[in-house]
Amino acid sequence: MFYIEDHNGRHRLLKYTPQHMHCGAAFWGPITPQGTGFLAVQSVSGTMPDFRIAATGVVLDLDKSITIVKKLKLTGFPFKIFKNTSFIKGMFNSQLEVAKFEGAVIRSVSGIRGQIKKALRAPAGAFRATFEDKLLMSDIVFVRTWYPVSIPTFYNPVTSLLKPAGEKDSWSGMKTTGQLRHERGIKLKQNQDSLYKPIVREKRHFNKLHIPKALQKALPFKNKPKNLEKKGKTPKDQLRPAVIREPHEKKISALLSALSTVNNYKIRKAKVKHREQLKEYLKVKQKEDEQKFKRQKEAKKKVYRILGQREKKRQKSSLKGSSKGEKTM
Repeated sequence: MFYIEDHNGRHRLLKYTPQHMHCGAAFWGPITPQGTGFLAVQSVSGTMPDFRIAATGVVLDLDKSITIVKKLKLTGFPFKIFKNTSFIKGMFNSQLEVAKFEGAVIRSVSGIRGQIKKALRAPAGAFRATFEDKLLMSDIVFVRTWYPVSIPTFYNPVTSLLKPAGEKDSWSGMKTTGQLRHERGIKLKQNQDSLYKPIVREKRHFNKLHIPKALQKALPFKNKPKNLEKKGKTPKDQLRPAVIREPHEKKISALLSALSTVNNYKIRKAKVKHREQLKEYLKVKQKEDEQKFKRQKEAKKKVYRILGQREKKRQKSSLKGSSKGEKTM
């Protein structure tokens, strides 16, 4: 069993040996002192002169209690959803299994974290769980666990290969299933669950946004939902009749539209002019503020300089007075 040791001391099972990296291998074997060299060849049953070295290493430890674990992900589905509490089914098969996982951290595919609380009476294997947020019925919930892998307790020491060349042929080792398949031309049956299949996802339809009435009252008017009913077709008898104007009325409406166009143009022009004037005013004000700040800075410097000179004079006079007093004593 190949494994790699994590930073927390866990021995995690490896399906394949890592490339450009060392890993550990655990097997049932004879008692061997630590630090002994280790060599693995592909097969010892053949008498061919060519052979392949499969692995080299060193014996690290003799430990019967070593635990190698592999990752196991259990999935379940909610069948009842309350506010932050949900009932999950399909993850376990009995109440006993749920009891072993009480307090375990679970998570939904959408990223909502939760915790297993207690088993339910029915259906078998269902449990109550609490989450950070409300789940959806379409969510999938999973728990990450580590499953211990047992090491086969079997080894067969071969001593007959130490005999002379003529007597070695009397021993034949056990063949692997791969060798037997190759010799007999038996193809490996593919597991249908291991084949890649196109992922077909159903389009999800979300419910309309529901805002509680208490929250609607607190919202400003522009953010309040406007529940306006769609207007149906106006019946013909309620349609506004067409107005046919007289020639003088047409002239009046044309004059009014022309005057409104001129007025709109004047307003637009005045707004543009006002913006330009405002920009110029802000520029001048900024310059004045900078000059004012500069003058204040210079005035502060002068004041601080005068105060510093006065402080120095005061210190000198106090030192002179103390020296005179010492001489009189």
